[in-house]
Amino acid sequence: MSKELLSGAELVVRTLEYLKISTIFGVPGGAILPAYDPLYDSPVRHVLARHEQGAGHMAEGYAQATGELGVVIATSGPGATNLVTPLANALMDSTPLLAITGQVASTAIGNDAFQEAYTVGLTMAATKHNYLITDASEIPQIIQEAKYIATTGRPGPVLVDIPKDILNQKVEWIEPTHKDLPGYKPTLEPNPKMVQQAANLIKKSKKPLLYVGGGIIHSKSNNELFELATKHNIPVVTTLMGRGAFPDGHELCLEMPGMHGNYTATTAIQKSDLLIAIGVRFDDRVTANPDFFAQNAKVIHADIDPAEIGKVREPQVPIVGDAKSVLSGLIENLNDFNSDYSDWLEEIKTMQNKHPLSYNQEDNGPLKVPFVLQEIQKLTEDNAIVVSGVGQHQMWISQHWNFIEPNTWLNSGGLGTMGYALPAAIGAQAAYPDKQVLALDGDGCFQMTCQELITASTENIPIKIVVFNNGNHGMVRQWQKIFYKSRFSASELTHHTPDYVKLAESMGAVGLRITEKDEVIPTFEKMLSINDKPVLIDCVVDPDDLVFPMVPAGGSNDEIILNNEDLKKL
Repeated sequence: MSKELLSGAELVVRTLEYLKISTIFGVPGGAILPAYDPLYDSPVRHVLARHEQGAGHMAEGYAQATGELGVVIATSGPGATNLVTPLANALMDSTPLLAITGQVASTAIGNDAFQEAYTVGLTMAATKHNYLITDASEIPQIIQEAKYIATTGRPGPVLVDIPKDILNQKVEWIEPTHKDLPGYKPTLEPNPKMVQQAANLIKKSKKPLLYVGGGIIHSKSNNELFELATKHNIPVVTTLMGRGAFPDGHELCLEMPGMHGNYTATTAIQKSDLLIAIGVRFDDRVTANPDFFAQNAKVIHADIDPAEIGKVREPQVPIVGDAKSVLSGLIENLNDFNSDYSDWLEEIKTMQNKHPLSYNQEDNGPLKVPFVLQEIQKLTEDNAIVVSGVGQHQMWISQHWNFIEPNTWLNSGGLGTMGYALPAAIGAQAAYPDKQVLALDGDGCFQMTCQELITASTENIPIKIVVFNNGNHGMVRQWQKIFYKSRFSASELTHHTPDYVKLAESMGAVGLRITEKDEVIPTFEKMLSINDKPVLIDCVVDPDDLVFPMVPAGGSNDEIILNNEDLKKL
């Protein structure tokens, strides 16, 4: 009896089904078209984006919200090159992503064929790993390997490029098996001696500080972090990518440090005598000038990626390992330790009282983003997923929104990709159709991927979008105001601003608008009552508002600009 022969395209779809992938995002085209035919009969849901970059960000949003693999599919040439930005974004933010791209026929590779691009070469610097498949029989095994690489160790994007003739080639289905991959063996369990050394440093410390990032969320170790912090009364700062790893509102949570972090979080790092850094990479937005960063502190640095250890700051105790295992080891080694950091906590409380985050919303004045955020949060659920674009609004959200749970704050932290919010929110809502998903975006960011609103409408994905409309690229304008004598070169968007309400309506969504303080609550109540289609609010906000606190790039965290008065001293 002859065995069933399947095309490479059928193997792609069957492997996705085998790996229990329920949703993928993509845009069809000539080279990948063979894979779209078996998708027609597959239970795998395909969400048709309007642009491959949007599809990539949708897959990222799906992955960031679930902690599981996001999958995007695109054709050769421009389809693949349009994925470079979401791939690079996923690499920077450690997001598990699988990209499957079509390629021109094997015999045409290198001949400048129609829609040919050297996808493997172009994406090498933007992926954790990539493959060019040369035989259809390889497809199941390679796609499984790609998933394994993308989701283990430090998560990241993996690309699989498949020529069109390979997609049409007929072979037998061979169930993929787990194989050891030479050169790829992530270290999950930390060295016990290093963990013991770290515990000893904590015992000797007078001003310890837990400095944690996205690694806590990726390793699902927020419970271990909470246990360690609360048992020993160690305060916690959470980076931009670590928001939600430790619950905001808890007395030990100092929230975000760095360039636009709050005064207490940034200053606590500077005054600490021991930084317990777990799942962070000492990003320049936190450290500013590394020569002046936490000069009084010894450093414990634990990360699953050995390349990050010592890259910016040399630690006294380096630990390579999964954050969950590291935290569990510290908890065990500190089991009998009775800490007393009351003086340190009192010093921190004094900082908080002296320099709290603040804003001034006048009754008849222009809307301030922090005020709008405060009002929105009153109406949303604690586990609502908040997705942000990049710029001023991103910083205000991180400052003023209370994140209680991990995987509820999605943004482009490392690459800073404008246009991320809307498609990423679509991906998150596709993963969790019953959750509140809010895309809080700037008008500059929104204009970069606004066409994906059609995707949300067509696919019945009822996300809620707020466009903070200040008529300019806000963060660019802020820097121009401070450092370029208010010479607003190419940062203003007011000359041909679209009517966002009409734009939303033209794309099958509901469009609303807010211009005044007393419109905020009723308009948001109306937005949240509509659950059968996307809703967009054009929220017109103060174009002159600035994000504070602020540490200038390359400056010292000891020199924090707190307000407009501080600007005058520059």
